Amino acid sequence: MKFSENWLRELVEIKADRAQLAHALTMAGLEVEELTPLGQGLAGVVVAEIIAAEKHPQADRLQVCKVDAGQGEPLQIVCGAPNARVGIKVPLAMIGATLPGGIGIKAAKLRGVESSGMLCSARELGIDADASGLLELPLDAPVGQPLADYLGLPDASFELKLTPNRPDCLGLVGLAHDVAALFGSMVKVPAQAAAPVTGEARRGIRLEAGRDAPRYLGRIVEGIDPAARTPLWLAERLRRAGLRPISAVVDITNYVMLELGQPLHAFDNDTLEGDIVVRQARPGETLKLLDGNEAKLDAGFVLIADEAKPLAVAGVMGGFDSRVTDATRNIFFEAAHFAPAAIMGRARKLGLHTDASHRFERGVDPGLPRRALERATELLLAIAGGKAGPVLVAENLADLPSPAPVTLRRARLGRVLGVEVADAEVVRIFTALGMRVETTADGWRVTAPSSRFDIEREEDLIEEVARIFGYDNIPIATPAGALTLAIEPEARISELALREQLAARGYHEAVNLSFVAADLLAGWGFNEGLVSLANPLSADLAVMRPSLLPGLVEALRHNRARQQERVRLFEVARVFAAGDPPVETPSLAIAACGSARAEQWGEPSRVLDYHDLKGDLDALVAWGGEPRRWSVRADGLPGWLHPGRGARVTRDGETVGYLGALHPRLAKALDLGADVHVLELALEPLLARRLPQVRAVPRFPAVRRDIAVELPESVSWSQIEQVVRRTLGERLKELRLFDRYSGKGVEADRKSLAMGLILQDASRTLTDDDADRCVREAIAALEQTCKAKLRG
Repeated sequence: MKFSENWLRELVEIKADRAQLAHALTMAGLEVEELTPLGQGLAGVVVAEIIAAEKHPQADRLQVCKVDAGQGEPLQIVCGAPNARVGIKVPLAMIGATLPGGIGIKAAKLRGVESSGMLCSARELGIDADASGLLELPLDAPVGQPLADYLGLPDASFELKLTPNRPDCLGLVGLAHDVAALFGSMVKVPAQAAAPVTGEARRGIRLEAGRDAPRYLGRIVEGIDPAARTPLWLAERLRRAGLRPISAVVDITNYVMLELGQPLHAFDNDTLEGDIVVRQARPGETLKLLDGNEAKLDAGFVLIADEAKPLAVAGVMGGFDSRVTDATRNIFFEAAHFAPAAIMGRARKLGLHTDASHRFERGVDPGLPRRALERATELLLAIAGGKAGPVLVAENLADLPSPAPVTLRRARLGRVLGVEVADAEVVRIFTALGMRVETTADGWRVTAPSSRFDIEREEDLIEEVARIFGYDNIPIATPAGALTLAIEPEARISELALREQLAARGYHEAVNLSFVAADLLAGWGFNEGLVSLANPLSADLAVMRPSLLPGLVEALRHNRARQQERVRLFEVARVFAAGDPPVETPSLAIAACGSARAEQWGEPSRVLDYHDLKGDLDALVAWGGEPRRWSVRADGLPGWLHPGRGARVTRDGETVGYLGALHPRLAKALDLGADVHVLELALEPLLARRLPQVRAVPRFPAVRRDIAVELPESVSWSQIEQVVRRTLGERLKELRLFDRYSGKGVEADRKSLAMGLILQDASRTLTDDDADRCVREAIAALEQTCKAKLRG
């Protein structure tokens, strides 16, 4: 919410300077996110008129202008603005003036021509960001008047960061009630008088959307002047609120929205056919919007239509074909109340965010439409003339929200705040906020205005008293009580320790949103079991992530596109699967690319590969103390993994994750190289740790036997290891693979693996016969299960 400080001060008496006002608003829960002073340092800047303009003799883009600044003799100014022309009135910085940017104005020669001042843009004056040309003032601006006086400067633009429960402060009148309560003053907003009805034009209104749209008001204003210009005071208030003036009718609707908080819309009445119908959109129905885009609608949208066609998406944006143009002479004003649930997420579904949807999603006072319609009519008649017809009303009173009284106990208020607030002050606070107060024996019975959707229970009233009374006035007390420290279970590795371990291995932690785009997931092959959001932040954040990898790889791609060749990222977070309720699973994901080691001189550079990531996995698995329960398999891989450079990670035979290079098709679609490797694991199996157990140091020596076996290429090392360990049991202390060979002397599609068997017995020294028997048993098991044969 952005607004002009001077405008707010017109609506309510504020006994404080700008800094105190900003502090008070922030401490009352209406956070001032940005405060921009406007029009400071404009001494020496006056209204001037260009009375002559000729091309500069030495420069194509410059003009030599004669300017009337109210000093009798015209001044000669060299100007390069594209809109400099005879007859316009613009700001002139006189010699000796210093502009807000620190530019001092002196007499100068530009390409050999003397210039006695500077004609200014809005940006050069520090009152707007527009630097496209000179700031054009209305033709009735008095020549020679100081610009600050003419524009009502200095001023300031406040921008508030409002929480969703305070939609009443999205209009300056609503905000003025809070300010009045804060500073002990009264709101100076008169009751809205009804506009004179001098026309007879009418149009029927039908409500067919049920609870979604229980109130709709309209009015026809005929014979307006389409060339009428927005008055300077109104245009400046819009500009200082961050809105660009467009035309008189549009500016009036925006002004009333900022003033009261009620969005309005104006249709060209001559484009409408028959009655206005407020209904649900039909499946497949489309509407070309004001921004030129075509909206594809479904039954979840509420439409404003006539008897022949849709006109606007209710609470979001009007239609292109019924818009007000420079030729429009007859206006149909609309003001409505829509249920917040009917508007939530509709704009985001269309890829939009409008001022109207921002307000209707949070809730607009159902009593505002008539007041806003009368105010807009009053302004339109004053600016563009015309004849106003009667106000047309259609409403379902049973579906309109009505405030219920809430009881506040005096004792409860004191107990929660820890300070006694005088009864008179409590009544003053509620009254200043527009609430109706009845005093009871033990407290108050308070009825909030229809604009305060957030007042539902006693705690809401306590919060109102606290923020207006002042958090600074509430004493600070340290809570008493013994705190019990949580004991970390020894059988579980902490997530913090896991993060530290990964950081020590050269990975950087990433934190991504839990929401992703459905299109991104489809590219990875995640099409089933997804958790879609009913009210997404945007169309690109519409699905809860079923895997950490799509978002993590996007972060890797983002870094790589910014000249980071070696990227190593990890993320520890939850993934989501469909269910009732949805299933949340803590997971770990790793994505890495580039060289295996950071640039150095000690060893030659090489690209990271599968085995590097497998080594990191082995280190994490060994940390839990039970590496034998883990294995990797080459079958059952998902479609996003490389079929020849990927693996399925299992624990006790159950799949807990995947490891390997991205599939070439996916890497190409994501514009990534072939060296991107990823890992994703369920977190809980990884964090499980075997408790340490005391064992005696072995008293008897170990025996080593080396064997080389030839077996099919399709047999993985994990299969071989499992077979040998299962066969030899406790006697096998370690199994080491130290050589792999394929080629001459080995059949095609087969390989030779050389391994060392470290054998040891806790009760005696193994003899050569014992060791040889173990070798024979291992070879026999490999021959039977892995089609292996001993190499001579």
